[in-house]
Amino acid sequence: MIVKKYQEVEKSQVIKEGVKDVSIRWLIGEDSGAPNFYLRLFEVAPGGYTPLHTHPWEHEVFVVEGKGKINTGERSLPIEKGSFALVLPGEQHRFENTGDTTLKFLCIIPTDGR
Repeated sequence: MIVKKYQEVEKSQVIKEGVKDVSIRWLIGEDSGAPNFYLRLFEVAPGGYTPLHTHPWEHEVFVVEGKGKINTGERSLPIEKGSFALVLPGEQHRFENTGDTTLKFLCIIPTDGR
């Protein structure tokens, strides 16, 4: 069993094409021994965004702080503290911070989705 505070986990900047002002903490990652799922905490600064992308696995998202939107390429869905989302396999998506404070969201992916 692992029990920690999220602040104890190293935060690193996401350096990738199509990303602006995003950091990640792998709360439960490869080093945890988790057999099925990984848990990540993303922090997106005001005006920041993740890349518009797809992948072959689903992931679940829960917004912890802030507000923003999920863009699908065709539509834009608002999110805010307390919102959750299911992104299906192959679904195009990008998270954007539309607020004045940091957008923080938890994201669960399968261990083979890395």
